[in-house]
Amino acid sequence: MSAEQSTEQDQLIIGTPLGRMRGIRRPVEGRNDITSFMGIPFAQAPVGDLRFAAPVPVGPWDGIRDALAFGPTPQRGDPGVTLIPEPSVPGESTLNLNVTTPAAGDSDARLPVLVWIHGGGFFAGSPASPWYNSTGFARDGVVSVVVSYRLGFDGFGHIPGAPENRGVRDWLCALEWVRENISAFGGDPDQVTIAGQSAGGGAVLTLLGMPAARGLFRGAISLSGALADVSLPRAKELTDTIAKEAGVSADLEGFRSVPEEKLIELQLKNTSLTAKGALQKMLDEGLSLGPVVDGDLLPRPTTEALAAGHGSDVPLWLSATDDEFAMAFSKAAKFLRFLPAGRMITKMGGTKEARRAWMTHNADVKALGTAAVMGRFLTDRMFRVALAELADTRSSTPTWVSRFSWRTPVFSAAVHCLDVPFFFDCLGSEKVEPLAGPIPPQELADTLHAAALSFIRDSNPGWEPYGAEEKFTRIFDSYTRTVKDGYASVRALRPGASV
Repeated sequence: MSAEQSTEQDQLIIGTPLGRMRGIRRPVEGRNDITSFMGIPFAQAPVGDLRFAAPVPVGPWDGIRDALAFGPTPQRGDPGVTLIPEPSVPGESTLNLNVTTPAAGDSDARLPVLVWIHGGGFFAGSPASPWYNSTGFARDGVVSVVVSYRLGFDGFGHIPGAPENRGVRDWLCALEWVRENISAFGGDPDQVTIAGQSAGGGAVLTLLGMPAARGLFRGAISLSGALADVSLPRAKELTDTIAKEAGVSADLEGFRSVPEEKLIELQLKNTSLTAKGALQKMLDEGLSLGPVVDGDLLPRPTTEALAAGHGSDVPLWLSATDDEFAMAFSKAAKFLRFLPAGRMITKMGGTKEARRAWMTHNADVKALGTAAVMGRFLTDRMFRVALAELADTRSSTPTWVSRFSWRTPVFSAAVHCLDVPFFFDCLGSEKVEPLAGPIPPQELADTLHAAALSFIRDSNPGWEPYGAEEKFTRIFDSYTRTVKDGYASVRALRPGASV
């Protein structure tokens, strides 16, 4: 229901520590109405003198603030890099969040809270997605919060004279807002679980390893987590290139003189994976734009921080889909079928020895053709190897591991983003069918969503935790089950692996 369509009877006004706020009631079958508050600013608009500055929290207001429609998004036009509907909303006050709750105004409800950080490669994505703002979690007694953050060079570019990791600082500012304000929406600030998918999953891991985020959440869920951990030299290289092409000095004054549209254009040009050798460089060196290891807010790479024990007291659920990027090669499948799968893997960075061991583990994918093999190999190098390494690092801490293995009939694979509508239990939402087909299994959504609820409420998704010896792994599929060492197939690709 849009703000224009809502009536006074559909609305609810509550008091918050910052002022009174008006939200929209939404009927939900089987329970009392829930209420959505959209576009709530947690920081001042990052424009003018605040462009490229650390987020400045909003202060209290007089009167009643309408929270009836999604706020402006940092994404300026959907670049189409995800399969999730993520609309762009124009405007300046882009640092905002959305709250969906079954207990608005009841500070004694003390319900668990889910804070969702969207994906999009750290340069795209939108908190205004209908999937993220669906009613599933609120229907089941969880207060959900979807946060915005600055994207691309605006949020993560290295700019001398400006604070590093502005997008990361936005995450922190939003979590601090939750701590101070969520009780007014029926949430418990001591029962916050952070979750995200893709870059959002990487954000979860980044926060888990950050000293500055300690105490802001009690649980973490990383779906298809993509870490950046960009080195300062690599960040400076991108800065110098963009500044040179923009014709400005590579500092705060120079970049503030570049219009937003022009900066986005140069950023996309210089981070594109379509250029010759760009994909291989990304596989070898990681993303070129994202959280930067600055020695301050991020003292060291997240992988090192987690290996050293940071966040070891926080329950963590790690998951990935089996074929994250299978669709990357689907259009070329007819051509690729004439090329040997082993040779193509070698071109993508697989050694001869590792290739043989990996192909043995993935014989089922080999039977589907070279395109499927390349998609699985790319998936392993970008997501599943790192997940298995992190799980082993945390094998003596509260950690749960899973795989989403159900193959959508659209791509004949368990592709990137496919697990998201199942996690949110929103299979009836818009644009699910182009990803999951006309009849996605509701039983699987029930199962995955229930595991999420269990983790958010009790810090345990409902199966055995991952251990050094047995490595329990939950397989979410038409037949959901728990196996031992569900990521054994990626072992040959891990650094230093004996094959």
